[in-house]
Amino acid sequence: MEANGLGSQGFPELKNDTFLRAAWGEDTDYTPVWCMRQAGRYLPEFRETRAAQDFFSTCRSPEACCELTLQPLRRFPLDAAIIFSDILVVPQALGMEVTMVPGKGPSFPEPLREERDLERLRDPATVASELGYVFQAITLTRQRLAGRVPLIGFAGAPWTLMTYMVEGGSSSTMAQAKRWLYQRPQASHQLLRILTDALVPYLVGQVAAGAQALQLFESHAGHLGPQLFNKFALPYIRDVAKRVKARLQESGLAPVPMIIFAKDGHFALEELAQAGYEVVGLDWTVAPEKARRRLDGWC
Repeated sequence: MEANGLGSQGFPELKNDTFLRAAWGEDTDYTPVWCMRQAGRYLPEFRETRAAQDFFSTCRSPEACCELTLQPLRRFPLDAAIIFSDILVVPQALGMEVTMVPGKGPSFPEPLREERDLERLRDPATVASELGYVFQAITLTRQRLAGRVPLIGFAGAPWTLMTYMVEGGSSSTMAQAKRWLYQRPQASHQLLRILTDALVPYLVGQVAAGAQALQLFESHAGHLGPQLFNKFALPYIRDVAKRVKARLQESGLAPVPMIIFAKDGHFALEELAQAGYEVVGLDWTVAPEKARRRLDGWC
């Protein structure tokens, strides 16, 4: 610890590193606990804070995001905080309009319907500069955590973001997005590359702002079978990890553990274990002991 109690980035020294040590595969005295939807409607103070403004206005307010991130930690002895934000800020930064409709969820008034619609998207190199409010929220939250627990940053994986951008919102079948994969494979890969190019500097920017771990959410993995997943999701999941780690090194930033969470992606555990991430997240349909046996020797 430095004499002033601050780490090398000027943040307060971390007092509880159990989550980070577990993520790096080190032994810990106990199993660290955190929740993916850590800030949520189960907290009355969350509902009160959120009632003040619409969802994406909240996401664009570093002060509000910080407050919502810290609320669960005031109630529970959690071992990590995850920044309050949303995966759909990336499509917004690419120039797409996204609204959060009460009782319905996210809505894209003008989804991507034809290959030419890709021309509407901004240069992915500009995305990180559009998302400065996320970086500000991370830095503010890291300061106010005062080293209590680590702060996790996150983003949606390319396939999951693509589904929203093509479907125009939530879907139980992903029929439109899957039609793209079958009928417009080249355009699909083009879109997935654009999203990957946007995600890499965005995730690196989160680390530069103070995030101490990163999670990539492939929330819609279960809508793909093994063949489509291996062709349209896995290569970009791998590319994100590889490029983020290389960019962190090039930027002189310390490495952080990366987590890949592919919901309903039980069919791809072995592939995910070799995708370049330190942690493979499991959903409720996978027994941890069975996953460990399946991955024995793979990671």
